[in-house]
This record gives sequence, structure tokens and C-alpha cells, in this order.
Amino acid sequence: MSRRKRPLPLIEKLEIIDAGAEGKAIGKFNDQVVFVTGAIPGDICDVQITRKKKRFLEGKPTVWHQKSNLRVEAICEHFGICGGCKWQELAYANQLIYKQKQVHDNFQRLGKFPFPEIQSIIPSEQTTFYRNKLEFTFSNKRWLTKEEFENDSPQEEALGFHVPGRFDKIVNIDKCHLQSDISNEIRNEIRRFSIENKLSFFDLREQEGLLRNLIIRSASTHELMVIVVFHENDPQATELLLEHLQHKFPMISSLMYVINPKKNDTISDLEVKLYSGKDHLVEKMEDIEFHVSPKSFFQTNTNQALTLYQIARKFADLSPDDTVYDLYTGTGTIANFVAKNCKKVVGIEYVPEAIEDANKNSKINQINNTSFFAGDMKDLLTSDFFAKHGNPDVIITDPPRAGMHEDVCNAILESKARKIVYVSCNPATQARDLTLLSAKYSVSKVQPVDMFPHTHHVENVVLLELI
Repeated sequence: MSRRKRPLPLIEKLEIIDAGAEGKAIGKFNDQVVFVTGAIPGDICDVQITRKKKRFLEGKPTVWHQKSNLRVEAICEHFGICGGCKWQELAYANQLIYKQKQVHDNFQRLGKFPFPEIQSIIPSEQTTFYRNKLEFTFSNKRWLTKEEFENDSPQEEALGFHVPGRFDKIVNIDKCHLQSDISNEIRNEIRRFSIENKLSFFDLREQEGLLRNLIIRSASTHELMVIVVFHENDPQATELLLEHLQHKFPMISSLMYVINPKKNDTISDLEVKLYSGKDHLVEKMEDIEFHVSPKSFFQTNTNQALTLYQIARKFADLSPDDTVYDLYTGTGTIANFVAKNCKKVVGIEYVPEAIEDANKNSKINQINNTSFFAGDMKDLLTSDFFAKHGNPDVIITDPPRAGMHEDVCNAILESKARKIVYVSCNPATQARDLTLLSAKYSVSKVQPVDMFPHTHHVENVVLLELI
């Protein structure tokens, strides 16, 4: 007979004292950290513990005794349900304070090395409608709130975002404040037209249905890309929906579709088919033009990306004789951005399609001093590679959230580059990597940049110099 689990405790009048990882707030109970979803610093509330670990607890507020004076009214009707923009109820000025603190705390706790004063975080001029890409999911069973469930509201079809922690539950989104209003118009029209014409929405548990995902990308040049992902190969239904979109929204410059019968949502290994328009978007930064294809990574806050790259270029302080390595180059955005300031740039990226775009972007802009290579960074970046393509004077690296592999850090150490500019979307893994690099490098500048208002995410640029 199995032992019955003890009920998890209710902590009364817990004071929220800090903001933590993943948008959760922090309280302390009997010298144990309590991560609380849905609270902000300054709140005092009863917290029902939902998860108990040896080193920490997790919970949700049940009763509020005092609301923080840092609170503001959330702008989005879906706040607290869809899981995005978790800091909407925290005033923007205070969001910046806690993001700055996040960088400081990670460096102090994880990076066991001396570092200079962290420069003040650079805020985003736009705090709404700042994203240039969003991905939505179709579902034949709309997520119901507790009130809707109790009132026997119909489930209906949904087109929106996943409920946090629930792979099969989708919140139908009427208006999202992350991307321009045309994105909302297109999404809502697709849902309306599909329901009216009885096009089946995907069942995430049974893995059946026609309509699976929707990707909307926009550019500062006002170009618009829409990609509809179908689970089933139904040419008649595909034509019906895409023809309607083409006529209803003539401003769509790139209308594309994918057939994805797999068990996962990734389309990186699938063919993206062009229905109408161009097979790419055109984005511009300063005097450089970038072609962005459907699978290409491009920073999702274009205006702040320009700020980020300007900081990276300033930290690099390049000379005409410098050889620059741009690691995790993606579509060669940073590489092409700095190319005119140095002798040559070598870009490395895992995704072959991204390297194709990087080469195209150099050609479009008549940049002749770049070369790009596709492959796993830890396998490609070796002493033989350095010998063949030249030892770097400056390395710019912008890895994914997981940071750099230890072998990559070791290769950087062996290169003895004069400077490293490390751009990161995760200060925790950045601090870990900087600890490895501190064997030969010292941190001389740290500049946080807010790319994603109303979220806990923060971008950070660090300059390291050879000791």
C-alpha cells in the first residue's frame, strides 16, 4: 500500500521581497526561498505551496493582504492566463531595476570573478507592439477559465498561445499587445474564416486536424510574412484559406505554408512553400539591408537590436587591420554590421540555411570581406580552423540561452584574441562562461539592454580583454 502524501502547506502573510527567475517573485519562509507565481515585490499574501523541494518552495497566492505600491494595471485582457508578459503589473521603471539586479546577482553569485560597475540598463523606447515575430497554435479545444468552465461555456476552436505548463491547452487570443495590430487582424480573420468554412483545428493530444500553427513576421520596412502550418496535406483546404488571405490582406508581401505531419512543431527540417509574394522579408539597420527567410533567426525587437549591435560594435572598437570572428552568427547580422570597420569577418553558425542568408546579405550590401561556415561550433572552432582562416584579433559571440559549450570556451582561450564581446540573452549562463574565460580575460564593461518589456528577460553585453 503506497504512503499517502502529506498536503502541501499554506503560508500566511508572506511578504514578497524580490523578483526572481522565469518571472516568479521571491519570498522567504523559515529561511527557505519561496518562488511565487503571480506576485510582485511589495505584495503580502497567503501562498499555497504547490511544489516542495529541499532547497526551495513554489506556490501561488490565494489571499491578498496588501498589494504592492509598484503595481500598475495590466494592459492585456489575457494577462495571467497565456503566460506571456508576466511583469505587466509591475511598473516599467521598476522592471528595469529588477532586470539590472538580475544581471548583478548572476554575476556575483555565479561568476566568481571581479567585474566593473554594471552600466545602467538601456530601456526600450517601445514597451508594446515591439516584436517582429510571433508564433501561434491552433487547437480544437479552447482553454476555459474557471468561471467559463463553471458556466458551461463552449470550448470552441482556439488560435493563440499555450497555457504555461500545459502542452495541449491553448488560450484563444483576441488581442496581443506584442506585435502590431495587423497581426491581430490576420490571426482573428484566419480563425473566423476557418470556423465558418469548417476547417478542422489541430487536436494536440490526438495529433489530428488540418490547421496546426501560424507564424507572423514583420519588418521595419513594413513588409509582412505569414506562414500557415498545416498538419494534413489537403490541397483544396490549403488553397481555400491561402487564397482568402491573399485577397483579404494584400499588404502581405510573403505568404507561405508548410505541411507538418510530425509529432513536434518544429519546421526547421521541413520545406516552406511559397504561395504568393517573395520568399523573404527585407529588414534594414543603418545603411545595411538584410534578407530574412522564413527559418532565419533575427532579433525579435528590431529597434533594440540596432541598439544592441551598436553597443557590440562600440565595445569591439575595431581597427582596419583586425580579423573578427562572429560566433553563432545566424544570418550574419552582426558580421555584416561590423564588416566595414575591420579587415575581415569570419562567421560560424550551426544552421546551413542561416549561412546561406548570411552570404546573401553580404552580397546584397556589396560586402566582400566576410566568409561564413556552417557546422557545430565545438567541432569547427579548432586550432586548425584558426590556422587556415587567421587568428582572431576580436571575437564577438552571441550564443543561444544555453550559452557556450566548454570546448568553445577553451578554443576561445587558445585563440588569445585581444578582445571578446559576449552578447547574451541569459546572464546566468553568460556568468558561467565568463568564469571559464577568466583564466585569460578580465571583464572591463557590462551593459544590460532591455529587449523584452513586461518579461523577466534581459540582454547583456560584456567586454572582456586579454590579461
